[in-house]
Amino acid sequence: MIQNPILPGFHADPCICRKGNDFYIAVSSFEWFPGIPIYHSRDMKNWELYSHALQNDREPDLRKLPSAKGIWAPCLTYCEADELFYVVYGVMNSMNARYFDVDNYLITAKDPKGPWSEPVYLHSTGFDASMFHDDDGKKYIVALDWETRTAYEKPGPINIVEYDPEKKTIVGMPKAFWRGGTDRGCIEAPHLTKRGDYYYIMCAEGGTGYYHSVTVGRSKNIWGPYEPDPCNPILTSSPGDFNERSDWDHLKPRYYNPDSVLQKSGHASYVDLSNGETWMVHLTARPFVPELRCTLGRETAIQRMKWTEDGWLRMEKGGNMAQEFVQESTLPESPASKLPAHDDFDGETLQIGYYAPRIDPAGFVDLTSRPGWARLRGQESGCSLNQVSLLARKLTSVQARITTKLDFTPLSYQHTAGLILYYDNMNFIYLYKYFSDTLGHGAVSVLQVENGEKKEFSDARTLVEDGCEIYMRLQINGRKSQFRWSMDGEHYTEIGPCFDTSKFSDEYSQFGEFTGAFVGITCGDRMMHRHTADFDFFDYEADETAAVE
Repeated sequence: MIQNPILPGFHADPCICRKGNDFYIAVSSFEWFPGIPIYHSRDMKNWELYSHALQNDREPDLRKLPSAKGIWAPCLTYCEADELFYVVYGVMNSMNARYFDVDNYLITAKDPKGPWSEPVYLHSTGFDASMFHDDDGKKYIVALDWETRTAYEKPGPINIVEYDPEKKTIVGMPKAFWRGGTDRGCIEAPHLTKRGDYYYIMCAEGGTGYYHSVTVGRSKNIWGPYEPDPCNPILTSSPGDFNERSDWDHLKPRYYNPDSVLQKSGHASYVDLSNGETWMVHLTARPFVPELRCTLGRETAIQRMKWTEDGWLRMEKGGNMAQEFVQESTLPESPASKLPAHDDFDGETLQIGYYAPRIDPAGFVDLTSRPGWARLRGQESGCSLNQVSLLARKLTSVQARITTKLDFTPLSYQHTAGLILYYDNMNFIYLYKYFSDTLGHGAVSVLQVENGEKKEFSDARTLVEDGCEIYMRLQINGRKSQFRWSMDGEHYTEIGPCFDTSKFSDEYSQFGEFTGAFVGITCGDRMMHRHTADFDFFDYEADETAAVE
């Protein structure tokens, strides 16, 4: 059996495509870099991190963008006629006053590993843009037409416009053509496909929260009109038929369904296989209850689907509730590489799976000056929206242990280095070494930033001899997150309070949303941006089969 989610942790807004017997999923990356992770599988069960579509942190430049902005909802498609992969993505620049200022771009590559082409600007009419390749050679862009006017229904309709690949521009202006297949409201995430004589529009409705769902409409004319599926929504975590068109809040916690492990299920795309199977990937989440806080963020799940005789898409087992366990494909099982639990930093380049907020980690990580160690050059504080030297991995379970060894000699309180649990620049906890003027010596301590309020735990401050390598550890046991440190790597001492893991979540954050928690190593030099810290290894052990309770 396949256990959902197939991509645990922050893997939002999945889009699936195939080239022959190879399957790829692209997910959102928001302010994190490198951008647009792409996963690969041959059996729909085992997935490995294959590449990133965006690897130049100047294109796009995410510096100074607030949390939860940046790269939204990439659409990954493959066009056999062109022998090219296409990625359409949006750069969300601002959500101030609910204007949702976004720029949509297109890039192409022969292989998802790249190289990817220079980005082509499409339009800024709305977000969640995606591409459709018609069988007559024409191409179209569909997107949510974000509504800003007071007296109009929000968030707005889905629009469509033709794209000219020769001129690399859209043809005319986007035209509204679909307002949803239910009255759940908050339509978004459009994907256009074709099967037989019908064009199908698949969308998310209900908001990307606890009333999230997948809906479908179809038409024999690409421009419409489209008829709604009589069984909409075809997938959700919260069944029921309520008119929510007037409420464009995305979260809607009142629709939490205690009978489902998978919450927030929606924002989907599907793929038909050569063996006759149909699979759909979708966004989902697993909250702590009763707080309804999703520390792992919005994750990716998969479902087996089928086509009915009258041409509608259905879950293979019937019903429309997202399933935690799914029968495997008849495709031969094909093991996939997992990110290693232990990294000794022995290579000359970083292993895949590391991220930094807004900038390329290669700009501050040096793996060659001290072989076998990662040397991080300190920059701004963890609260900055600009340049933060934070080398992080996605938290994929709330049962995890993260350990590192640090060699660092701070010369000022402005110099810090250590281990961090980070949701965004306004919410993190940090076990760090620094220079204590009070002690006149190097010391370790703990600080917390909670919705922008910084708290230093002075009682936890402990003197540490300079020139000594120290071990740092973060133990996450469900709701409880506790730092420890050690001189020998065998005997660890707790330091600082036990923190509430659930607070590192969309629902608790007042400044960010849509992402998920990360763990990592970090170095700050708020004086000259050049002092360094050396890390001998990074160890990430997690039980990804564990439930969130």
